[in-house]
Amino acid sequence: MITRPPAEIGMPVEEIDTPALLLDLEAFERNLQRMASAIADTPIRLRPHAKTHKCPVIALRQIAHGAVGVCCQKVSEAEAMVYGGVTDVLISNEVVGTPKLHRLASLARQARVMVCVDDPGNITDLNEVALAYKIRLSVLVEVNVGANRCGVEPGEPVLQLVQHITQLPGLRFAGLQAYHGAAQHIRDFVQRLEAIQSAVEKVDHTLDLLQRHGFSCPIISGGGTGTYRFEAESQVYTELQAGSYIFMDMDYSRNLDVEGKPWQDFEQSLFVYTTVMSRPTPDRAVVDAGLKALSVDAGMPGVYQREDLEYVRASDEHGKLVVHDPDCTLRVGDKIRLIPGHCDPTVNLYDWYIGIRGDRVEAIWPITARGAVL
Repeated sequence: MITRPPAEIGMPVEEIDTPALLLDLEAFERNLQRMASAIADTPIRLRPHAKTHKCPVIALRQIAHGAVGVCCQKVSEAEAMVYGGVTDVLISNEVVGTPKLHRLASLARQARVMVCVDDPGNITDLNEVALAYKIRLSVLVEVNVGANRCGVEPGEPVLQLVQHITQLPGLRFAGLQAYHGAAQHIRDFVQRLEAIQSAVEKVDHTLDLLQRHGFSCPIISGGGTGTYRFEAESQVYTELQAGSYIFMDMDYSRNLDVEGKPWQDFEQSLFVYTTVMSRPTPDRAVVDAGLKALSVDAGMPGVYQREDLEYVRASDEHGKLVVHDPDCTLRVGDKIRLIPGHCDPTVNLYDWYIGIRGDRVEAIWPITARGAVL
């Protein structure tokens, strides 16, 4: 069931019902521009990950800032993007199972849709459904460049899959998926850089092998918010899949820059707005944002611009705060902003973005792909 929005256009921020997912539009817009400016003088193109925001309205704003399209992880996410007006989607994941393959092929008749592969049998299945729908489906071979998740090993295993793809009339080899997700949250700058340098070497080796066998590789897609500059400067990657840069979260705030200071390329624009529902003791308060309002897989949320408050535990409907200042005047009914520990799964808990500018609600955007797990 889609819930009703917790706000109305023009409403003062303090009147927004809670818990609510707030988007500071000014910070969000600056993040869009910062990424566009950061890669403007590089050959890389931005294909931001829609699994972060799950919202075609945001995807179209990213495209307006120069993105070539978006990435998705699920067919259902891709459907939400295409039906919302996005015409170029990479499903940066493997799609397996008859129902999903038919939906993928149908969607590829309506927009440019690409998909990743790492298995010969899956490649054969994709070819069969592509022929049934009279399309030629573009596929990227996923290479394991260090994340040790999906993907075949660099070099010969990639070549074997490419040879298989190019023998099938329903498929087109479009390039490589080379995303190193684990590198995004390596805290130390040098170690983060070294992880991407290793990935680049693996891609380089694979490209050399493919070229020697006569295969061109138009797309090398990967990179994320934590390492985007490294991929952009690599001269190897052609597409950048950063997603969280538009919002940020507590997990990314723990990354360090080259000087060992907190990494601050982008601003925090996404917040969970919450109300104090209890202040039973001077050193404890409880808010109405718990596990059903925010994700804690990457740790507890932060309390925005309140060093005197610390969010320490989440229950289903309650968030426990420790009050460090004995003179704190926090009262029942007061509202505060929380910084999500991990933005992607937190967004997936909400139906609406409440876009604010200054002290007023300016926009209410549907999170169309919420719960899109199929």
